[in-house]
Amino acid sequence: MKQSTFNPEQQRTDISSKIVAGLERLSEVFKIMLWEKAKLVGLSPIQIQILVFIAFHKRNLCNISHLAKEFNVTKPTISDAVRVLDNKGFIIKDYSSSDNRSYTILLSDLGHEMVSKIDDFSNPLKTQIDGFSKPELQSLFATLSQLIYKLNQNGILTVQRTCFGCKFYEINDEKNYCNLLRKELLSEHIRIDCPEYEEKPVAGTI
Repeated sequence: MKQSTFNPEQQRTDISSKIVAGLERLSEVFKIMLWEKAKLVGLSPIQIQILVFIAFHKRNLCNISHLAKEFNVTKPTISDAVRVLDNKGFIIKDYSSSDNRSYTILLSDLGHEMVSKIDDFSNPLKTQIDGFSKPELQSLFATLSQLIYKLNQNGILTVQRTCFGCKFYEINDEKNYCNLLRKELLSEHIRIDCPEYEEKPVAGTI
């Protein structure tokens, strides 16, 4: 019988395959929650993701090029979604940067109102996760944060802003340490999406 992560027989004896299959099911849950919210408000899933991202991230990340990397889609796909959001009055295009060919995407007042209606789309999943014990949550988070970093290092995940890839992060006496905050980081202090994140220089570069 062919070896495959999705083969139940392989999953029976290979826990890594079970985990990958489980993550695949969770990805389906996220898609379902996004689609359900999208149908309620008359937007597409990617339009919801763009609005929510813009609401909670710095201006320098809110442009077509970065959003395409963030959601792993093409620039034309993001441009089309932004055009619709602009037509609906949810965003403002700010051309005040030095490069007049590009613009920063900001939320309009109507956009902020929409975000208040849609940013809870993942609550059903969070409700279930809240039911785990603190040690279970800490263990799960430690594994997820390492997995995200490793996927990024291998080129599978194009964008990440976790501590492990940040120039301010180091291991000091076998402990996680942030040179920006100047303090030790416990496992639960490691961030998945840090607003102060700055990519660690590649070895051999300035």
